[in-house]
Amino acid sequence: MNIMSMPHSSSSTTSSSTKRKEIYKYQAPWPLYSMNWSVRPDKRFRLALGSFVEEYNNKVQIISLDEDTSEFSAKSTFDHPYPTTKIMWIPDSKGVYPDLLATSGDYLRIWRAGEPYTLFECVLNNNKNSDFCAPLTSFDWNEVDPNLIGTSSIDTTCTIWGLETGQVLGRVNEVSGHVKTQLIAHDKEVYDIAFSRAGGGRDMFASVGADGSVRMFDLRHLEHSTIIYEDPQHTPLLRLAWNKQDPNYLATVAMDACEVIILDVRVPCTPVARLNNHRACVNGIAWAPHSSCHICTAGDDHQALIWDIQQMPRAIEDPILAYTAAEGEVNQIQWGATQPDWIAICYNRHTEILRV
Repeated sequence: MNIMSMPHSSSSTTSSSTKRKEIYKYQAPWPLYSMNWSVRPDKRFRLALGSFVEEYNNKVQIISLDEDTSEFSAKSTFDHPYPTTKIMWIPDSKGVYPDLLATSGDYLRIWRAGEPYTLFECVLNNNKNSDFCAPLTSFDWNEVDPNLIGTSSIDTTCTIWGLETGQVLGRVNEVSGHVKTQLIAHDKEVYDIAFSRAGGGRDMFASVGADGSVRMFDLRHLEHSTIIYEDPQHTPLLRLAWNKQDPNYLATVAMDACEVIILDVRVPCTPVARLNNHRACVNGIAWAPHSSCHICTAGDDHQALIWDIQQMPRAIEDPILAYTAAEGEVNQIQWGATQPDWIAICYNRHTEILRV
């Protein structure tokens, strides 16, 4: 565990080793918000970045790290209407599907990555009869069945989309999508959605929203949902993330909160842990892809913290590792699914990937 220092140490930088670097930094032309690692085996250090400019015209950029030169290069940059609320590569670690990327904002859009041009494939619009759309706050791409994408919206609904990425004879396969189901998930805006790995990993998902609840759904039984947790003050819940190795655990974070709440679906409504060392509000949570007991959190205090939660339900006092981004509030954190030694963070115009 190299780049991240032990908590409360004053040093947050590393001497550049001649052999292998512990930190790589990229500066984008605009402030960044959304980010995601590619999982394709032939694209090891590839990230998609979304700009955060408060106007209609925004950008998505695909960058790649050359490990020989230690330099990032932009492989493709394309226009995007409004800032992306989330970006995600197709969860296709074997490279079976087309090299697709999805973005959410006013709508869900699917793109086909290429160099130097990324091609627009389709827009998934559930509201064909109106000029108005309810912005999408987030989405999740199902890892077990990459033909499923779930979106969350401020109109209180979650929508499950079916994608078609089939081969068309004689030309490039075209991508399209249709609504499989749409449900009113919460009493107020829905802010995040995530598929669970439980029960085969295809049919279970959870959502959080402005009503302060975490709710769990099963695509096979949509007539009811399970409330896993409700914030006592009904503070909006902004993020949720499932443990990648143990589907009993998930993490959530409330609006303007300095703590992350860990929940166990077997013990609803009572948090099993609270991670509260951040000194400003938490913006991002990412579970380790390869370990059931490690989670990384990041926030406005410029810090990314890694926690070991093995001791639950005993209180977890301190993170085991800390990294300080000296120049800005960390607004996004992603743990590389196929690169478990690397965490990526965004702040201001910068992306850094850190060896842990």
